[in-house]
Amino acid sequence: MLPDQCSVMEDGKQCVNPPEFIVSIVADKDEYMVGVTCEKHKQIVSGKIGILQNEGKIHEGKISFSPVKAVGTDCIHGDADDFVQIDMNRSKN
Repeated sequence: MLPDQCSVMEDGKQCVNPPEFIVSIVADKDEYMVGVTCEKHKQIVSGKIGILQNEGKIHEGKISFSPVKAVGTDCIHGDADDFVQIDMNRSKN
């Protein structure tokens, strides 16, 4: 599953555009997904990833933009019992 919106925030607001590209870092034989973006924010995301790589905060490697492809299937069915909620605000002991 992918987010239904671009990963970029502008002026504190989430971009409302649908994702057009999966953004990943290709390093050696591995590939790490780092987000999704729309065409409008592709250059901004590329620049930010370059900065984070220079700061050592994410893997060094080539930035890859792969077009999002819609896939449909009728073999996967789910209901509310299939979803798991993760509490991200756990108290620290």
